[in-house]
Amino acid sequence: MKLSDFDYTLPKGLIAQYPLRQRDESRMLVLDKENGKIEHCHFYDLADYLSKPDAMVFNDTKVFKARLTGKRTGYTGKIELLLLREGNSGVFECLAKPARKLVIGTELEFGNGGLTASVVDRKDEMCFVKFSNNNLYSVFNKIGLLPLPPYIKRKPQPEDEIRYQTVYAKRLGAVAAPTAGLHFTTSVIDRIKNKGAGIIYLTLHVGYDTFRPVKVDNIKQHKMNKEYFQITKKSVDEINKTKQNKGRVLAVGTTTCRALESASILRDTRYEIRDTKAETDLFIYPGYRFKIIDMLLTNFHLPKTTLLMLTCAFGGHDNVMKAYQEAVEKKYRFYSYGDCMLIK
Repeated sequence: MKLSDFDYTLPKGLIAQYPLRQRDESRMLVLDKENGKIEHCHFYDLADYLSKPDAMVFNDTKVFKARLTGKRTGYTGKIELLLLREGNSGVFECLAKPARKLVIGTELEFGNGGLTASVVDRKDEMCFVKFSNNNLYSVFNKIGLLPLPPYIKRKPQPEDEIRYQTVYAKRLGAVAAPTAGLHFTTSVIDRIKNKGAGIIYLTLHVGYDTFRPVKVDNIKQHKMNKEYFQITKKSVDEINKTKQNKGRVLAVGTTTCRALESASILRDTRYEIRDTKAETDLFIYPGYRFKIIDMLLTNFHLPKTTLLMLTCAFGGHDNVMKAYQEAVEKKYRFYSYGDCMLIK
């Protein structure tokens, strides 16, 4: 398939700039992937689509303040870093602005000198920076800014520190929220539990690919960046039990979907998942055969992105693009702080 197959027109006024007052009052478009039928409801109705022995799988990653503003030591000009992924020994892969000024050996300082670093490598558009401080995430959260997506045309505000995290966020390491989870409240989760459905967690630290555009016309030539994920044995046992009992596995978000599919393994005649602590660069696009997930909850995604391609792979390209057109016509709110879609 070509990149143009995943394009659509969206009026700018439908791009949500702020979250709704109540998380669970978002609208929810429900798509039946078998027949293309579309329903419209609200997120607080989600429990109506689940029952025992179904299970929901959440990504419990937590966004850290990954956007830093500082300067080169000895200079006055401003340098901005977006921290993408932690490597070994305090080295972070970053996007820098302006990148051309950050040659290997450049010394950097942030927060009036409270945080220092040096550029240790460059590769294509990426810059690799080694920080000298300890307790880095604590320091980042003191002096950095939340990395709101570029289509949110405002600076982060205090409410974003709560609303750009899921209510179950636990493990620091993401540079973007797993946005399908932003709609959940404890009351919605309780309703799902009361229906007898399972609640399961894994971790995938959302990275640069949530921002990175696809630049090749033949989508098969696109390469994903690696993202760290972890699924514990407890979660694995619960997911495999759900499958054995003929329950449906609902992945909350594309990140959860990619983690589950990356951990799949063929055992005898059926697929299971294994406890895993690894990195994944799995690229899911139409034609992919899903092995673990049976339902997908996801927000509405940017045109020509890997996230939209994954959604089309699961729901059917024509079904999903038709649903997007209807969502535009009915003025759904799009992207991170927008409404959502349930594909069943």
